[in-house]
Amino acid sequence: MRGEPAELYEAASHLVSSGGKRLRPHMVVESCRLLGGTKSGALAAAAAVEMVHNFTLVHDDIMDNDDVRHGVPTVHRRFGTPVAILAGDVLFSKAYGVLANSRRPPDRTVRLVRRLAGACADVCEGQMLDLRMAGSRGAPTPGEYVEMVGKKTAALFEAACAMGAVCAGGGSGDEARLASFGRNLGIAFQITDDLMGVAGDPGATKKPVGNDIREGKKSLPVLMALGAARGAARRAITRPFGNPGAKKEELEAAVEAVRGLGIEGAVRDTARGYARRAEAALRPYGNGEAKESLEALLGFVVKRGA
Repeated sequence: MRGEPAELYEAASHLVSSGGKRLRPHMVVESCRLLGGTKSGALAAAAAVEMVHNFTLVHDDIMDNDDVRHGVPTVHRRFGTPVAILAGDVLFSKAYGVLANSRRPPDRTVRLVRRLAGACADVCEGQMLDLRMAGSRGAPTPGEYVEMVGKKTAALFEAACAMGAVCAGGGSGDEARLASFGRNLGIAFQITDDLMGVAGDPGATKKPVGNDIREGKKSLPVLMALGAARGAARRAITRPFGNPGAKKEELEAAVEAVRGLGIEGAVRDTARGYARRAEAALRPYGNGEAKESLEALLGFVVKRGA
């Protein structure tokens, strides 16, 4: 991404150029191909989704005070918080410019913009729910947790797949089925991501393990860990929990305590349940390369970090 001032666009491109899985744009393309559309017909929407995703990462890292993303310094650490905020805003704005400038029937452009705008609002609402849960004294119910991750993470997965259906000229039924696939895949993804955040291998995740404990985030793995922990293990987890000034040694001890509780199997079983729901949404479609590609994502998501 190029423009002036150069530093702003360098900051906006920082995470994009550093790597990442590119799951969301891949889902746009494969959802389009599933319905007989072409890769070229989905590229503009795929690019817009990836720009919005990177916008959320920039702002999320600021809120979580994270230092590393994709194995490189986060945007606010590299360029400073004011520039990082502006970089995120540029990505957000450019995403809609890409959709507006693409060549497709106007009614499809409206549907794409509506989907992406709705997902952006959901992400903000989900982030707020996450902050509220972290600041509350009580523990959220499983339903409240799913509502939160359904907005914070799964909304953009849902939009990506629905937008792929729109790009292919699919009807409302196709859009709804692929949206369901994306939503359930996104929930499974976040559950696994939360597990990696408290019990993963830092070398594999390329992001700080234990940071969710320091931030006091009441993710499903954390709730399961606190429910199972007793004695010294519970003290090791609760000591740095929600403490921004927690020492590195305390976080490492908390992570080791979580790993020793044996909750990973139960967490992954929950993720697999949502993956099965996602798989069911694809059953009406015949076998083919695009369907196989989408189904392969399910296996990747639930096995991450295993």
